[in-house]
Amino acid sequence: MQSEFDFIKRIRDQAAKSQTPDLVFGIGDDAAILREREGRETLVTVDLLVEDVDFKLEYAPPHWLGHKALAVSLSDIAAMGGEPKFSLLTLGIPTRFQISNPKSQIFFEEFSAGYFALAEKHAVTLIGGDLSSTPGGLTIDSVVIGHCQAGKAVRRGGAKIGDAIYLTGSIGASAAGLKLLSEGVRVNENEESLAQSALRAHLRPEPRAEFGRRIGESGLAHSMIDVSDGLVQDLAHICEESSAAAIIEFDSVPIAGEVSLVCNEPEKAFELAVGGGEDFELMLTADKDDEARLVETAAACDLPLTRIGEIVPANPGRPSSVVLLSRNGVVNPLSIRGFDHFPV
Repeated sequence: MQSEFDFIKRIRDQAAKSQTPDLVFGIGDDAAILREREGRETLVTVDLLVEDVDFKLEYAPPHWLGHKALAVSLSDIAAMGGEPKFSLLTLGIPTRFQISNPKSQIFFEEFSAGYFALAEKHAVTLIGGDLSSTPGGLTIDSVVIGHCQAGKAVRRGGAKIGDAIYLTGSIGASAAGLKLLSEGVRVNENEESLAQSALRAHLRPEPRAEFGRRIGESGLAHSMIDVSDGLVQDLAHICEESSAAAIIEFDSVPIAGEVSLVCNEPEKAFELAVGGGEDFELMLTADKDDEARLVETAAACDLPLTRIGEIVPANPGRPSSVVLLSRNGVVNPLSIRGFDHFPV
């Protein structure tokens, strides 16, 4: 019968397979010990995933859930232009699971397999965490620690007037996947279709870690953010932190083909794509003169990069209208908002 400490030992044994010179001591004591270096800075991010709020076990394969638990935090490090190095994982396990139950053991074995596969891909070492029972749903707390060169972290507040706005990949596939899941479509890992691609985008996103790291090292981006809450809302964060506004071009925003499965009208498709969130693409602002280098960097990571708009001066008379939409030569405020855990 598996106990809590057997469960922790299995995770510790898996984590021990990854070694790095920056780690003095990982799992096994009250805290991990990291070796710091001169000339670099440490980045720390945390993400919380809660059952029935951020995911549903009825449609999330456990190995995809383990993957996503780490992916969302890797995306934050990428958005800062850093390189992920270490992670911590805390699980609040519902009492209904009973980790001594064979079915529960299989679930967490698959969850761990998904988590560690992505960790290995990005050379991330799990160095600790915590485990508890909860009377509610499954709760996953993911922490990732990364590094960047001193002074080179790419922050939201660095956008400059006249900067072009760029976006990796396309947006809207995750929102389409969530809508399909709500309509009863389920994962079939043996099927290659646009619908399954949409489900994968939502349940198993790929963080743009390599592109983020390269952009950070190059110093090309003035600001950057990952598209997790919706493009408009995340762009508004850049504008607010940079005391600026932005204009995006309706016809320039790359909308994923998966959106066509749930929206036929161009306006509705656009609204879903820019407001849906959880795409985990990277959006950045940079000098237009550096566009060729940016596109080359993206191509080296097998990513398309699209210019979608421009940073402009803020309008003091309308401080709430920080993101504007240009369509057919007409510019209007864009009121679409993204995900909010606590809507008013």
